[in-house]
Amino acid sequence: MGSTVVSISGFQPDDLGSSPSPRIYIKMTEQEKQKFNFGKFHDRYYKKLLLIPALLLLFCFIYMGIFYSVNHDFIHKDISLTGGTSVTIFEKLDVNVLENSLSDSLDELSTREIYDLVTREQKAVIIETKSDGGVTKDVLENYLGYDLDSENSSFEFTGSGLSESFYKQLLIAILVAFIFMGIVVFIIFRTFVPSTAVIVSAVADIVMTLVCVNLLGIKMSSAGIVALLMLIGYSVDTDILLTTRLLKRNNGDVNHRLFGAFKTGITMTLTSLLAVVIALIVVSSFSIILTQIFSILAIGLGFDILNTWITNVSILKWYVERKK
Repeated sequence: MGSTVVSISGFQPDDLGSSPSPRIYIKMTEQEKQKFNFGKFHDRYYKKLLLIPALLLLFCFIYMGIFYSVNHDFIHKDISLTGGTSVTIFEKLDVNVLENSLSDSLDELSTREIYDLVTREQKAVIIETKSDGGVTKDVLENYLGYDLDSENSSFEFTGSGLSESFYKQLLIAILVAFIFMGIVVFIIFRTFVPSTAVIVSAVADIVMTLVCVNLLGIKMSSAGIVALLMLIGYSVDTDILLTTRLLKRNNGDVNHRLFGAFKTGITMTLTSLLAVVIALIVVSSFSIILTQIFSILAIGLGFDILNTWITNVSILKWYVERKK
């Protein structure tokens, strides 16, 4: 490991050749040098870095406001939240031809192919529409030319009233989760600014993820709402780690504790993100529900890195410096 030698006091022999005064050396390892350089950079720019997530969050709120005014909701909902029929046909079909042929007969028709994970061979087709089960079955049987039964297909129908009620309950669950999360955070830290920073980071993770999901055109299902609840836990986990390291430990200066928290926290987040991405690749060909859950978690964990290690860090460091 390389090292840097820092001289505190040097030899100062006099003109008469007397013995030099002692020289003191401090050896700085490469890791300590990196921390020192990181600290100087962060001390200078951390307030300016806060502008990046702040402007992004402002854009997200503006976008969500426009989105709500147009769609009268904050997300695109699939049939599990709006009501409708989902049909799985265990046969090879050309989904493009199917959509073009039946889009006028079935409301808001969408299709998805299911593949074998190893051979990538098509095994089934999932058809979703807001039309009721009887109409959907008649239209599909006329198109296919044979009867659909339990051996060659699977039907699921959800009423609009039940779906709307379920959607409201999921939103209440998210709200309750935020309330209890906020209470726990305030109990742990008992200080307004650090506790608020944790909550702001969690809110930013959810809002930015929702905006990204809408921009990608993903229709949110009940599984997607559950993924948002999971994301709250992931977000708060790293934020509490950071806040605890900065406020409740006294070893080293602020930058030293921040650097240590970053190494631990980013390892946790990247490990989770890697696992989620691998799972997403594996399940993307055969499970819509798991695909949506892992997609939302992957997007949210990416934004969590931004909001924890820029937003929350900048707020906490500002607070600590003013407190001192």
